[in-house]
Amino acid sequence: MSPASLPGPTRTAVTAIGVASVTLLGALAVGGSGEVSASPPAEPKVQDAFDSLGPEVHAAKLANGRTAHYSDSGSKDGKPVLYIGGTGTSARAAHMTDYFRTTRENLGLRIISVERNGFGDTEFDKGLGKADFAKDALEVLDRLKIDDVSVVAISGGGPYAAGLAARAPGRISALHLAAALPPYGAKPAYCAMSDEALAAALKDSIKDPRTWWAFPDDSPVKSIPGFADTAYEEGARTYNQRGQQADPAPQVHEQKLYCERPGPDLAKLDAPVYLYGGKKDTTVPPATLKTWQEALPGTAKVRTYADSGHDVQYRHWDQILVDLAGQGERTVICRGKQTKVPYAKEADRLVAEGKATLGSCAWTR
Repeated sequence: MSPASLPGPTRTAVTAIGVASVTLLGALAVGGSGEVSASPPAEPKVQDAFDSLGPEVHAAKLANGRTAHYSDSGSKDGKPVLYIGGTGTSARAAHMTDYFRTTRENLGLRIISVERNGFGDTEFDKGLGKADFAKDALEVLDRLKIDDVSVVAISGGGPYAAGLAARAPGRISALHLAAALPPYGAKPAYCAMSDEALAAALKDSIKDPRTWWAFPDDSPVKSIPGFADTAYEEGARTYNQRGQQADPAPQVHEQKLYCERPGPDLAKLDAPVYLYGGKKDTTVPPATLKTWQEALPGTAKVRTYADSGHDVQYRHWDQILVDLAGQGERTVICRGKQTKVPYAKEADRLVAEGKATLGSCAWTR
């Protein structure tokens, strides 16, 4: 019986099967033996260069005989930025901001980070202070043939940034302090503790990076894919890289350096300064912004955010990158489903009218 002699619905179904069969046969090849085989798939595409797994840590023998460890990310022709991480971080800490790596590369920024005493790959010497870090960082910059540099300091990196700015004010092209602890004003409460008591208070969190890098459940960083695990890896590197088995001694030493007063004189610093603070920050409270302002010459640009605590440096890293690129008159906003960076006046208006939110649209997804 031919399809034409079949009832309507049946004829339609048989015809459809026939068309499908012809289509399938069209995708097959018939060999000389009469066997039918599928056409070979298209040649797979494999990349010609490696993708980055994050910054590599380099070693440099210093004039004083010690070895400095540092990372260097971005184009060698890019605008140099010295990244000073918070307390308990290694030379690879800047990798925790690589969720905006594309933006950093688009802005042409080169991020350098010099490791501090006793963390990561760097041997601990209890005789070293903040001034030694400044010397080491400047020598690394000299080796990289970098003269002027922008500095961004996070949290416990604040006192080191101040020391560097006081030592070489003419080499600082801009200073960015994000939730940064000031070496001015009242001393932290733990300064009254003995080294032994402070070590006892810190040892458990140092042993477990998940505790050291814990953020509140409502922290915006929870929305960054892989952020928590990257932070845990950074903590493990900081306290175990040389087999030091989470020895609290370098951490105790560093935190006691934060107790030193008075802080360095910044009167000779002649560079733009940006201050970033989270209004919910209980670690470096918003009041410390005023402390910085009192110590700094000139007028600093202050950015405060109601949506942030001690995670402001991560939540608003997009804005910090734009500021580091010398575009501080612009503000990063999300309007609709697109990230825009208009001039501040226009951005403020759109945010006030509820037509935009601060930061990249990545934060809204």
